[in-house]
Amino acid sequence: MASSNTGNGNGKPGDSAQTAPPPVQVKILAQYIKDLSFENPNIDKIIKDPGDQPNLQLAINVAAKSMGPSLYESAIDFNAQATNKLGEIYQLELVYAGLFRLENIPDQHLEAFLLVNCPSILFPFVRRLAADLTREGGFPPLLLDPFDFAALYLRRQQELRAKAEAELKN
Repeated sequence: MASSNTGNGNGKPGDSAQTAPPPVQVKILAQYIKDLSFENPNIDKIIKDPGDQPNLQLAINVAAKSMGPSLYESAIDFNAQATNKLGEIYQLELVYAGLFRLENIPDQHLEAFLLVNCPSILFPFVRRLAADLTREGGFPPLLLDPFDFAALYLRRQQELRAKAEAELKN
């Protein structure tokens, strides 16, 4: 019977065996509201006559920055504006951030992790704040659907590549 031996004869792997990279470690050190504004400029008109259905415009963006060795801030910038024929119903502006300690993440994956994974961790809190603030503002709660941060990241990468290609052509 044939036997294969990849060790060095002492029951231990040979010197050619590769050691596994250290595991990725992610720690959430803090979560916080960086900026918050809720404006309800036409409440007196809306209470008297709610008017037609509101037109709701939503915008979401993400950003990240280094705060020190292995320490990063990832932030979601969320805006919601509701309007109808009476004018602006409400304007919600929220920047919600988290402070993350990230260790052993390869450099080529760090940006994607900060702009996809970290916002995915923070988004449920943005969702809750948006619902609570609109409800406390006197309106039905704004219930946000889950958001695909990976698609946002990929779209941004495509836009940057297209911009770089256009600049090379000029």
